[in-house]
Amino acid sequence: MIQLVLAFLVLLVIGVPIAIALGVAGIIGIHVEGFAIDNAIRRMFGGIDKFILLAAPFYILAGEIMNRGGITDRLIRLAVVLVGRIKGGTAYANVVSSVIFAGVSGTAIADTAALGKIFIHGMAKEGYRKEFAAAVTVASALIGPIIPPSVIMLIYAAVANISVIQLFLAGVVPGILLAFACAVVIVWKGRSDNFPISHIRVERREIPGLARDGILVVSIPVFIVVGTLSGVFTATEAGGVAVIYAILLGLFVFRNLDFKGLIGALVSSARMTASLFLIIACAAVASYVLVISGTSRMLISYGSVFHGNPELFLLSVIVFVILIGFFIESGVLVLVFAPLLIPISNSLGIDPFHFAMVFLLAGNLSLITPPVGVVLFVACRIGNIGIGKLFREVFPFFLAELGVVFLIAYFPGISVGLIRLLGFQ
Repeated sequence: MIQLVLAFLVLLVIGVPIAIALGVAGIIGIHVEGFAIDNAIRRMFGGIDKFILLAAPFYILAGEIMNRGGITDRLIRLAVVLVGRIKGGTAYANVVSSVIFAGVSGTAIADTAALGKIFIHGMAKEGYRKEFAAAVTVASALIGPIIPPSVIMLIYAAVANISVIQLFLAGVVPGILLAFACAVVIVWKGRSDNFPISHIRVERREIPGLARDGILVVSIPVFIVVGTLSGVFTATEAGGVAVIYAILLGLFVFRNLDFKGLIGALVSSARMTASLFLIIACAAVASYVLVISGTSRMLISYGSVFHGNPELFLLSVIVFVILIGFFIESGVLVLVFAPLLIPISNSLGIDPFHFAMVFLLAGNLSLITPPVGVVLFVACRIGNIGIGKLFREVFPFFLAELGVVFLIAYFPGISVGLIRLLGFQ
């Protein structure tokens, strides 16, 4: 166990990609524990040999197709129609766009890359500080992995062996609360900063078309959930259906998608999928070492400390995940640490979907915290902003979203209420 952690940290410090660092550290751990090295190969294949993970490439591809099909500009203009005429309207439109775009992208990085190119520079031209514009984009991007469909939820569902559709449902209300938390910070900041009214103009005649486009985009997650619940297709097949739906919208409704754009989406999504699955495979090796070294059993025995006090356990999980998240991104947190903590959560009688949302929300904060907050780096690159300046601007949003995590931890109905309303529990 100690050798694995030391090897992993050393490899990260010298700049080795996180997937390779996990794999090499896992192989070292297997050797130290006295097992055959070829166990690593079997574990790598076993890590990705899960039916539910087949949906991940489809959701990634659907998001890429929708983005290249001209949906981003339409969503932004629709958001301006909804909130753009109030003071600070473009900042609120940034958040609203993230909520709608979450139903397309499923990842925070895609949200930041697509919306950041427009909002970071566009808000600066309207009179906002560029750092603040980037901070709003970064903070609201965390909505992407929470509102369905979500790639990180697919991974968690595969790890925890729970229903991905019910997990999607559990993310709806928390995602909206994250948007509300961002809006609260914008209101607070607007008291001291003189935010302008949006300069983006939308003609009255454009509104019906924008409303239609918005409904079509929002219908994607609804279509996936309803189609799966009704038994028309499985959660995995829903990914393929989402791709076909995205292609049809891009070609015949939005009419911004051509053959070149489709090929570009395929290439980009293939790269993202390969990177994701390599991390999953290598993390499976590291998780195997934690099991054979007795770490899993040790942690489960420590779970007795929280007997009768599940709230204290959730608090400790939030603190632990956030601290680890300063150095490890959310996907690795799910792959390595969720399997260790889920048995303890189950033993304490915590609803698995409630625990999932607490873990995922706390883990997603790692995307906006240095030194490895990947969403921060994307926004810094787009806006040509220093990482320190941006994080200082993001920090109030971080605290507000952390407040949402604690709120959900202590009020389980926020995450499981929709599941129960639909009769699953």
